Amino acid sequence: MSTPLWITATPPATHGELHIGHLAGPYVAADVLSRHLRADGRPVLFSTGTADHTESVELRALRAGRKPEEVAEGYRAAITADWLRSGVEFDHIVQPRRDRGYQRWVQNLFLDLYGQDVIVARTRLHPFCPSCERWLHGAFVMGACSACGARADGSLCHECARPTDADLIDPVCALCGSPGERHRCRRLYLPLEPLRESLADHWASTESSPRLAALWESLLEDGLPEVAVGHPGDWGVPVPVDDFRHHRIDACFEAVVMHLFGYGYDHKPLPERAVHFCEFGHAFCHAVLLPAILIARGVKLPQEIYVNETYRVDAERAHGFGGEAGVWALDLLTEFGSDTLRRHVLEERPHGRRTEFRRDRLERTRQVLETTWNNWLTRLFTAVREDCAGVVPDAEPGGTGWEALRRRLYRAAEDLREAYGPEAFDPRRAVAVLDEVVSCAADFGYVNVFEQRRPRRGGRRLPTITAQLSVAVALTSWAWPVMPEGAGRLAAALRTKPGGPVVPEALAPPAPGVRLDPPSGPVFGF
Repeated sequence: MSTPLWITATPPATHGELHIGHLAGPYVAADVLSRHLRADGRPVLFSTGTADHTESVELRALRAGRKPEEVAEGYRAAITADWLRSGVEFDHIVQPRRDRGYQRWVQNLFLDLYGQDVIVARTRLHPFCPSCERWLHGAFVMGACSACGARADGSLCHECARPTDADLIDPVCALCGSPGERHRCRRLYLPLEPLRESLADHWASTESSPRLAALWESLLEDGLPEVAVGHPGDWGVPVPVDDFRHHRIDACFEAVVMHLFGYGYDHKPLPERAVHFCEFGHAFCHAVLLPAILIARGVKLPQEIYVNETYRVDAERAHGFGGEAGVWALDLLTEFGSDTLRRHVLEERPHGRRTEFRRDRLERTRQVLETTWNNWLTRLFTAVREDCAGVVPDAEPGGTGWEALRRRLYRAAEDLREAYGPEAFDPRRAVAVLDEVVSCAADFGYVNVFEQRRPRRGGRRLPTITAQLSVAVALTSWAWPVMPEGAGRLAAALRTKPGGPVVPEALAPPAPGVRLDPPSGPVFGF
């Protein structure tokens, strides 16, 4: 590939900290794909941003008696720290209020689309709160989605992923609770119907789930909407059109073009392929609005979209551990560590269906790492210390059942490559394969431990130790995308480098005579 594979994840709104649902959604999964491809030697650009200008930021600021920029900056710092602690490593995080030239770039793109009549003015009825003297849009209004009836705010329906905007049934002001009155309001819109044929062709060529295909086909059947791209207000990027200077660019539009800014669009060609990770409720931005903007500018970008469903939180169980604090990413990372949390959210990832966070299942994940993974590694390092004076023995891998196990491990490596790769991405499957690898290695160790009790053992146990060390070395690469912290600790103990390609050839022991440096605590998790 002459250009990198571009991986994006939905920019989170900076009105609060990350919770476990965010990690179970786009961020850890996207990081797994990024790590795997990099280890394979493939060029990758992994980017996101922070949605500082969403109405939810302004709403939170008003409720707390603070300035919106203070709220955005505080939570932006918390979110980026949570990404770092969870091992999610972006190449570029767009910071709308810090990145030089960002506002001008967004405004220029907006103005260019307006000049091409891709963005047009419309006068329509829109909810207004007379008590707050405020137009109700985004997080400032709640009601029922006119398409599916689910409770939604004035941006996107998280149930059916359609834009809601002025179409909410029984709109209510989220600030004071007053019913919204519908008044005439002149705003700017991006009509999608003129792009129908191009969008239909794009969607037909896009790798997607049946869930997304159903969204696209229903939009085409019902008539493509006109998407509001600006609204009256004081918070956000000003609309650069003379008659709308008191308006701000819509948060969904900004989140989409934020990705283009993060890639460096206008300075370098777009990649040959893009992969977007998002929750289904945000799919309209990535799957509809982004290609519409690119098509309007004459750009074709092959893309794939991985959507996750909602990762629900059992409020009663969560509140039993300190209220909502029981689900915040920072608290869980501090208590369980990144290995346990990453592995858990990948195993429980809401792919194709909604799943539910339960603390007892997270505890079970920690127990699996402790009783299976770390227990086996502790026994292996103990054997190296007691039987080999702490150095790698000069013996070829072997032992009872080794040839059958090696063939199985080779197949596991191929399964992992498939599960990690973009063509059949399935991190839940990767976790299951990794568990099988460790369980098989642990069983092999238990079976062969009796070699030391044979009266004429003659060093028969040394090949079994080397065999298990080769599995441990392989895990520094094979487990790296899922649990990079533990894979890094294991690599340090084995005196090797972590994060190599996920290939059968990784199954190779350290060189004979290398002195191992086992950690004083657990290797995976803590």
